[in-house]
Amino acid sequence: MRGVRSERWRRVASQVGRSVAVWVVCTLTMLVLAGILPDFRLQSADGDSATHIAVTAAFGAGAFGLLSALVWPLLVRLLLLVPALVLGLLVFFLNGALLLLALRLNPTEQGDAAPETAVVVAAVMSAVASATGAALAVRDDDAYRRRLYRLADRRRRSGPACSAAPGTVFVQLDGVGHDVLLDAVGRGLMPTVARWLATGIGVGVGTGRGPSHRLTPWRTDWSSQTGASQLGILHGSNHDIPAFRWYEKDRGEVMVCNRPTSAAELQRRAMEATGDAGLLTVDGASRGNLFSGGADEQALVLSIAARRRNRETRSRAGYFAYFSDPANAVRTAMSFVADVGREIGQSSQARARKVRPRVGRGGLYPFVRAFATVVERDVVVAAVMGDMLAGRTAVYADLVAYDEVAHHSGPASRDAEKVLERLDRSLALIENVAEHAPRPYRIVVLSDHGQSPGETFRSRYGLTLADLVRAGAGLPVPRRARRTHSGTEARAAVRAALRRPVEERAEQFRPSSPRSEPIVLASGNLGLVSFPDVHHRMSKEEIDARHPALLTTLANHPGIGFLLVRSEEHGGVVLGPFGAQIPLDELDDNPGPLADFGPGAADAVRRTHSFPHTADIMVNSWYDPADGEVLAFEEQIGSHGGLGGAQAKAFLLSPLDLSAPAEDGAELVGAEHIHQVLRRWLEETDGPQVPLTERQERRVA
Repeated sequence: MRGVRSERWRRVASQVGRSVAVWVVCTLTMLVLAGILPDFRLQSADGDSATHIAVTAAFGAGAFGLLSALVWPLLVRLLLLVPALVLGLLVFFLNGALLLLALRLNPTEQGDAAPETAVVVAAVMSAVASATGAALAVRDDDAYRRRLYRLADRRRRSGPACSAAPGTVFVQLDGVGHDVLLDAVGRGLMPTVARWLATGIGVGVGTGRGPSHRLTPWRTDWSSQTGASQLGILHGSNHDIPAFRWYEKDRGEVMVCNRPTSAAELQRRAMEATGDAGLLTVDGASRGNLFSGGADEQALVLSIAARRRNRETRSRAGYFAYFSDPANAVRTAMSFVADVGREIGQSSQARARKVRPRVGRGGLYPFVRAFATVVERDVVVAAVMGDMLAGRTAVYADLVAYDEVAHHSGPASRDAEKVLERLDRSLALIENVAEHAPRPYRIVVLSDHGQSPGETFRSRYGLTLADLVRAGAGLPVPRRARRTHSGTEARAAVRAALRRPVEERAEQFRPSSPRSEPIVLASGNLGLVSFPDVHHRMSKEEIDARHPALLTTLANHPGIGFLLVRSEEHGGVVLGPFGAQIPLDELDDNPGPLADFGPGAADAVRRTHSFPHTADIMVNSWYDPADGEVLAFEEQIGSHGGLGGAQAKAFLLSPLDLSAPAEDGAELVGAEHIHQVLRRWLEETDGPQVPLTERQERRVA
């Protein structure tokens, strides 16, 4: 008993000592700021003694610390319906208001600051307090554990105790291909992953212990992009998703995977097809994803961004876990500004050196990139930490940083490598938090697709795919090639944070001239051509009758790999240069233009041919198997969305105590197969997943 009391008093003394140390450092910081900033003062107009000024600073620092600890969590809870990005900016002004209130509480009423200066002072003091507290707690495991537990969702404390069975955290590294991951591990860029694999190839990071994880490649569908992959992974069906964007003739609408309204509709269709709410139905959390996976807890999920904000759709845990500490917003804002500057410097360097290939990186892109590499990462990782400390059964989180940077800088660029290093640190942090969670956790890391390098179709040939289609159809072609709209997962995350109801109007893709003109859409190196005035999927024979030169023009262009069209004679055919025309049921014996695209290409093409909303003409770009390059129809030098190269080779990194993803070395093919594997792993640890509840059945309907 005496030992227990002694330990308790030791903890109390340690906590008091840290609090006093933080108070002293904050007091000194306030004194320094008062000497630097002209609109911030700690003395009267007539001047005061140094002792009096120090007392004023100490009182102000103490009052600000108490207000931050007591009032700030209440303010955040009141603002949970505010969009995440707006709340992140609002933090600074609320923090400044707390500082002004702290100065007003001083009995001598000597402290004062201009409102804009108060924002700066509060930001600096929050950052200093957080850094000091963290530094003092580094060697104190108990303090570190308590600091982590403050990130947990408070509501779970009053709920039932969590299961003793292991929980599972799925972390999706968006756009990181299997070979890119291996290369990063071998070069020492991702030491956490290297330790899990117990490999020190080229970096000397071997731990002396055996591996804890296995690395398994998997092959995506033809539509190698997040919309198709993540819908299949989370909801078990990605049927009828031919591309990132496509035109649906029966509805007269362009579907775009990262448009909130489209994401909500795609999720509804998948749930209707499977009769299941998704992978995360049982006590799950969805963080930073396009789709919910059936989770009750959601943060930065695009499919709910278009819905009316209410108690069900607010991302409470994700917001509170991160913004309950104002120092988080300060640290993230500083990193955000630094990353904007880093991108501007890197793009300027690339222009000065005339690096090729290269795409424009101006406008809002530096801010979109910084959101992906800093804000989205920090909020999502903090939400995952809160979920683990709350003991949730299954968590699925998407980190989009690498995908966004690789699109514009290249999959193997130094810019992208730096992002991989930071993502590895996020994995290490999640692993560290797992040690303090109330239940054991298994960490599964996976990707939804890879990326293939190569210049754009427009930069190589001076015209876009839409221009080529118009030329082949005998329609006027603009003198100057227009840029093709580009959509990425980071932009979707921004829209989810801002809760913008739509990403873009479908009218942007519709022709301003007669409806007989084709609609041409791009999804990486996959193009789709649809004739909106024909309400069924046109056949090759019908297209030839209307535009005799169109299919020949496309198939023989050096930037085109192959075409897929419906045929009245053969059902479906693949077209290639020099008159190649291979029926789909003969591709296994004679792949024709698909030969360079590797194994599985024929199956992927046949599956897409069966979709109700496959375009009249599906166009896959040229692919060079020697260097893995494709030609993107969008303005991206790292692209994905079609067949060809690394974009179709994703990875699955799983703990060894889970069953093997596939038996006897069988290949994992398609996102729906990955869903089956992940669901099997959840059932191994937490039993069969429960059927739909009445609430979930209403959600499907």
